Amino acid sequence: MDDLRYGKRNKRGDWAPNDRIETAPVFTLPPKPLAFLKWLPHYFFPWNVLFAASAVAYWHLFVPAPEVMATLHWRWMLQLFLVNCVAVFLFYGAFELRLYILRRQGNRFKYNAQFPADRKNTAFLFNSQNADGLIRTFATALPIWTAYEVGILYVYSSGLVPWIGFAENPWYLFAIALVLPMFHEAHFFVIHRLIHWAPLYRWIHSVHHNSVNPSPWSSLAMHPVEQLLYFSTALLHVIIPSNPILAIYQLHIAGFGAVVGHIGFDKIELGKEAAIDSHAYTHYLHHKYFEVNYGDGLVPFDKWFGTWHDGTAEGEARMQARYEKRKARANAASAAQ
Repeated sequence: MDDLRYGKRNKRGDWAPNDRIETAPVFTLPPKPLAFLKWLPHYFFPWNVLFAASAVAYWHLFVPAPEVMATLHWRWMLQLFLVNCVAVFLFYGAFELRLYILRRQGNRFKYNAQFPADRKNTAFLFNSQNADGLIRTFATALPIWTAYEVGILYVYSSGLVPWIGFAENPWYLFAIALVLPMFHEAHFFVIHRLIHWAPLYRWIHSVHHNSVNPSPWSSLAMHPVEQLLYFSTALLHVIIPSNPILAIYQLHIAGFGAVVGHIGFDKIELGKEAAIDSHAYTHYLHHKYFEVNYGDGLVPFDKWFGTWHDGTAEGEARMQARYEKRKARANAASAAQ
């Protein structure tokens, strides 16, 4: 595909889309029903339907019977951990292999023209962004992910929280499933703003922001405290009456969905004229500029709080104006001392 039909490339070879990023037409006043109906399929396809299907398949293929999970035992816990490891390796690895190792698209639709593996960086373990990401993913992120999963399945199976069945309450559970991606974004925005507070940023979140040019293995390359906060989104299902399959879906949105924002490409080519939109540009701009786009625009928190960058020159100007105001306040405070 010719990526210059859809965007432009600067002197460094970095690519950016022509169209501005739009927030989802859900929380708009006045309502825009036509825009909402046009957008609605994108809410489901391809990612949320994929993660919902993976949760159902995971439940039926790998999750033990409730009577087994009512007792914490290393065998079934280890089984789930290994399945999660294999699933992440295959899912993340497929993007890494095609886009970053084989480089089947070259740098077409790639926001940053450079490939992280082409240069060493002392900010990372072993001076390698990929090695750092792999280690942090499998050494801490996946154990934390699995620990949440095991704990939630245990409390359901042991009767400590209400287990709502699909047969008895289909519409209630469907309504919950429908809003889980929005809840994930709301939860993510809150914890993301929290760890951008200067002391927490230096101690915790700076680890993730070492990946200025993110790639698939950057997705869960976080400090363990950030990973604990990030996967805590699934605790919703021990607070409200729900179903363990929806808890697994919530974890899959967080775990597998993380790669979507870090893929580094705007489109994944499927043929000469066919491609899947990644919708990764919003989060890429956060990695590039640090203090914009704390969410992904599904719920327009950034617009409400003045930190939205839509990828245009106007968005750049608004960001620079915020920087100048903050710099002026810092200078004034320093002068007062």
